[in-house]
Amino acid sequence: METCSGPLKPVSSSEPRMSHPARPRWPERSWPYFLLSALVVALDQWSKARIRRAIPLDGHVRLDVFLNLTDVENRGAAFSFLNGQSAWPNFLFLGLAGLVSAVIVFWILRLEKQERRLRLALCLILGGALGNAIDRLRDGYVVDFIQVHYGTWYYPAFNVADSAITVGACLLFWHFLRSGTRAHPRE
Repeated sequence: METCSGPLKPVSSSEPRMSHPARPRWPERSWPYFLLSALVVALDQWSKARIRRAIPLDGHVRLDVFLNLTDVENRGAAFSFLNGQSAWPNFLFLGLAGLVSAVIVFWILRLEKQERRLRLALCLILGGALGNAIDRLRDGYVVDFIQVHYGTWYYPAFNVADSAITVGACLLFWHFLRSGTRAHPRE
């Protein structure tokens, strides 16, 4: 057994310090963006509750020549894709929403501080995915209520969560075009 011979010396500031493994510092740079995700979820849920109280199922209110408010139960994917199928799409989309949300949170926490546009895009997508997932868990379907049309042509109804996902996806695409590189989380 060895013993220490001599007095202990304090470590000088010129000596290298042990480095700690990279840890996400999300409170410093990500919490405002997660707050944005929470705001998207809150606005989405609030707007759907208001529509449910104001408009009967499959009814509509004409707001403009091109815009209606409606109340549609969407059991399919975005823009009514796979609507009218049995219950299996609901379980599939719930699983996908959970997986995508977990990946997005991990990705956001690993981003560098200067990657604000990418963080914004991911948080919009996260908020939209969670907003629609809440509907699927609670009701088994998503409430869509914004309907754009021209003459006899009608675009499939959508909601605030779908809009956030779409804007987030466009920002994500723009980020990749502007950066000229693939987005990789910090290693």
